[in-house]
Amino acid sequence: MDFRVQQAKALIENSLQQDSQFDSIAKQLNISPSRLRHLFKSETGTSPMQYHKALRLEQAKHLLEITFLNVKKIMLQVGIKDESNFVRDFKRRYGLSPKQYRAQYQNSHNNQRIAILTNK
Repeated sequence: MDFRVQQAKALIENSLQQDSQFDSIAKQLNISPSRLRHLFKSETGTSPMQYHKALRLEQAKHLLEITFLNVKKIMLQVGIKDESNFVRDFKRRYGLSPKQYRAQYQNSHNNQRIAILTNK
């Protein structure tokens, strides 16, 4: 993978809470934003914006699994401001709303614990 794309990915990952500042990332890497977008898409198969959104949604999913934070607090943690867009994007990606996902995850996780405890 092109080192500039690797660096761009790392910079995006390290600034997940902030809105993507892709032009400033391109400037840091001494490349035009359009050229970096082209390289990024050809190397990863996705645009930088889509990559950033996917990382945010993945982090939100992880927080739903490991914390008891409400959805609004999770949104703040991952830098998403619009709840309706978040719920729509989350549902599109994972097939469930964030609340439904958490309930299903906790239910399946509890069932696994019960199965482990009863098999001992």
